[in-house]
Amino acid sequence: MASSGEQWWRDAVIYQIYPRSWADSNGDGIGDLPGITARLPHLAELGVDALWLSPFYTSPQHDAGYDVADYRAVDPIFGDLTAFDELTTRAHTLGLRVIVDVVPNHSSNEHPWFRAALASAPGSPERARYLFRDGRDNGELPPNNWRSQFGGPAWTRVTEPDGTPGQWYLHLFDTTQPDFDWTNQEVRDEFEDVLRFWLDREVDGFRIDVAHGLVKAPGLPHVDLDLDPSVAATALSPMWDQPGVHEIYRSWRTLVDEYAVDGDDADRILCAEAWVLPSDALAQYVREDELHQSFNFEYLMTPWLAADQRATVTRSLAQAETVGAPQTWVLSNHDVVRHATRLGYPQVSGPQRIEGISADDPQPDAMLGLRRARAATAVMLALPGSAYLFQGEELGLPEATQLPDDVRQDPTFARTDGTSKGRDGCRVPVPWEGGVPSYGFGPGDSAWLPQPVEYGVLAADRQRGVVGSTLDLYSTLLSVRRRLRLGRGTVTWLDGYPDDVLAFSVTATNGSVTVLANLGDVPVPLPADAVVLASSQPRETGAVLGSDETVWLRA
Repeated sequence: MASSGEQWWRDAVIYQIYPRSWADSNGDGIGDLPGITARLPHLAELGVDALWLSPFYTSPQHDAGYDVADYRAVDPIFGDLTAFDELTTRAHTLGLRVIVDVVPNHSSNEHPWFRAALASAPGSPERARYLFRDGRDNGELPPNNWRSQFGGPAWTRVTEPDGTPGQWYLHLFDTTQPDFDWTNQEVRDEFEDVLRFWLDREVDGFRIDVAHGLVKAPGLPHVDLDLDPSVAATALSPMWDQPGVHEIYRSWRTLVDEYAVDGDDADRILCAEAWVLPSDALAQYVREDELHQSFNFEYLMTPWLAADQRATVTRSLAQAETVGAPQTWVLSNHDVVRHATRLGYPQVSGPQRIEGISADDPQPDAMLGLRRARAATAVMLALPGSAYLFQGEELGLPEATQLPDDVRQDPTFARTDGTSKGRDGCRVPVPWEGGVPSYGFGPGDSAWLPQPVEYGVLAADRQRGVVGSTLDLYSTLLSVRRRLRLGRGTVTWLDGYPDDVLAFSVTATNGSVTVLANLGDVPVPLPADAVVLASSQPRETGAVLGSDETVWLRA
């Protein structure tokens, strides 16, 4: 962890755990909180500072827990509040902080509030918690032309208590996820109470789901259907990044600051999932009186091309600097194709995001993808700021690209009639032991999603202690990063290298490094006096930097 009193989150490396896919303790094929607790030493040995838990709340699981029916309870498939408390206690004992998801844009349609809304009349206080509206053309058409992020209309018509066709409710995601109306003070008070509930259970912060979506434009105007999709998550779109979200987060910042202890490095943090472009708009979320972190999705979507990488890093650091915030880097998470697979495809300039992969799609070059992924991670972990890792990337896990359609569970797959393969491929359970059923994920023979056969050779026990393995690489990078305090450093770009080489120095309080990443096809000579501190590829003694390789050199 960062030393006392230094705002630990400014350079923290935080590891995302997708609870149903990390470790299963009871053999039902679904990961759970006791399973996570049992495997926490892996994270302590890896060298991360904190873990982030995706939702484990009571839920009908239509969207893998992002449809919450009770924000103050643990779903029985994961355990109970006692199991959560045991997890938090164990994590803190190991020096790991715990961040949990909060899902404030929408609830489950099985939430008591929404059930009450359906049982109440139009205009009632119960309906005012959500976005119910009368339809157009005598109620026959949705109130506007908004589309769900999961495919299909963003509105569903209800049947009124008297059996007649009635109002429509907004759901920017699945029909089972009705959006709250954040102009309603009751909604605001409820979520502040939810935050306090988990803060009182000693959590260290919150990742805010769909942080850019809580407030909609007044009047809910139609979307411009000609809007460029690359800017659809900006203020140009009436459902995203509206000014009112910032008032909410200023109040949340005041709340979590009440739980900090001056001088004890006990800040409780808020991190936004905000798909917002350009980077200056994203920077508004991390102003001094708002959130602590916001994922840099522009960086995640930047192709493995030197000019694009340099431009994104330069712009990202500059925009964060304008508000005095650290940058928050990320390459993979539970919603995107894993970067060990994403980078195995030809790279073209401009933002890249793949909407799932099936056996019928062009397949990536797995070896190339892993080589590039290791190199990209070595670049990311050298950069100043904080960083998030997604479970299994330290093992080099690829996307599961061969899942049969009949096992897919992501609602996106169903709502798009299979046009989008969805996000299941990155959510396949983690392999802990090669050569045993479910690769050690649990005591049972299978997992809730089938694991690719290649996961067996990538299992944690097959890599632990093996010099040059991806697990060894991550441990080395994290150790050097922490020792030199690179997350607190400053970047200087270096000239004199080929155009395909990213070359920069990071000057930090405990030392400096030169980072060279060769994104081209031609080997590049290393400086004559180079001392390699870390390399994305196992190195023999040699004076060249290979293709798709990153090295950290003693400056």
